[in-house]
Amino acid sequence: MPAKIVVPELGESVLEATVRHWLKNEGEQVDVGEVLVSLETDKVDLEVGAERSGVLRKIEHHEGEDVKVGDVLGIIEEAPAQVAVSDATKPSVKLASATKTSPSGAVVPSSAPTWPPAASVQAPATPSARRLARERDVDLSEVTPSDGGGRVTRDDVEVFLSRNHATEQPKTSDSTEPSIAARPRRLASPEQAAVPKAAPAPAAIERREERVRMSRRRQTIARRLVEAQHTAATLTTFNEADMSAVMELRKRHKEAFQKRYGVGLGIVSFFVKASIAALRAFPMLNAEIDGDEIVLKHYYDIGIAVGAAEGLVVPVLRDADRLSFAGIEQGIKDFARKAADRTLSLDDLRGGTFTITNGGVFGSLVSTPILNPPQVGILGLHKVQERPVSLGGEIVNRPMMYLALSYDHRVVDGREAVQFLVRVKELIEEPASLLLEA
Repeated sequence: MPAKIVVPELGESVLEATVRHWLKNEGEQVDVGEVLVSLETDKVDLEVGAERSGVLRKIEHHEGEDVKVGDVLGIIEEAPAQVAVSDATKPSVKLASATKTSPSGAVVPSSAPTWPPAASVQAPATPSARRLARERDVDLSEVTPSDGGGRVTRDDVEVFLSRNHATEQPKTSDSTEPSIAARPRRLASPEQAAVPKAAPAPAAIERREERVRMSRRRQTIARRLVEAQHTAATLTTFNEADMSAVMELRKRHKEAFQKRYGVGLGIVSFFVKASIAALRAFPMLNAEIDGDEIVLKHYYDIGIAVGAAEGLVVPVLRDADRLSFAGIEQGIKDFARKAADRTLSLDDLRGGTFTITNGGVFGSLVSTPILNPPQVGILGLHKVQERPVSLGGEIVNRPMMYLALSYDHRVVDGREAVQFLVRVKELIEEPASLLLEA
């Protein structure tokens, strides 16, 4: 009896998806649990597997089509019974390699080749890795996965390609035809020499346009950003922080931290700790509006903005006030990896009480971050840059960072916002005080 491949539950408040890519074609054999199709939602990508073995008889919704929960994506039918291969259709095998003769003259079977040959085993891989492998004609079974789960990622495929490219040698030509420089020149006749050659016509300037459909995630980002501008009274206040103490602390403990915890010590973890301390002092920035009420959050789920190929995503560090520096850094590292592999889950993205975004990793010197509704505050970090500052009556160079706090003026007054940012600045410039705050 045919089995339907249906769109599964996509998560809270997610009702639609777009068919991103089919990994099987109609008529191909599928196995139980094998991933058949990937779906793109406005938050994450989902993979839909086969619930039974058989043949993918029909694809109901093709790549780029929008689907809803419960829609039928395709049909799997039971595979036809294996037809025995007749002796007439079997490949001939030389008797010398397939049999041997005993001293008594009887034919004794020898080690014969397996029929049919065993199929190569396809390594489990992320959708982005499979897509790159198809584009570059890479056999995923030859790629070594880097994570402990044995799953090949896009980074693994890129490393495989770079290594193979490095080992490739330029091909030498076997042709004995003389080079152009070695060929005898043919002299032009006087008539030919007298006729001047026409100048080549100038190449036409190409004025090309291309239309690219917005991904579902990009459509959602666009809609939410416009909503944030229309539904909140957004203001931004600025300050700057001397990063000398943080940079020196990281320099002293960088190797020991990496060796002990297996993750680098970045600057974002310092700002997570400093922000939580400032949120405790100014709780209105850890709130949201619900109708005519203000909901104050007495827990700290900090969203960390992560740049992905198809747009910014904001996974959430749950109960970040209970995390150590190593726990925060490991969480951020995991989010970056999942964003690159498109394996972030809905739980990773749900909720959040306050957001931190670091445009400095892309070279931004200053910006005005946009609120992440329904949150009422977002802290923007920027590039650390040496600048001359006045210190103790002298002009000295210091590694400085501009800080930007965007806030919803419906909930947060300007005085609170400025004091919040000043508190963050103080804690960053005296990072040892973070231990007292913890």
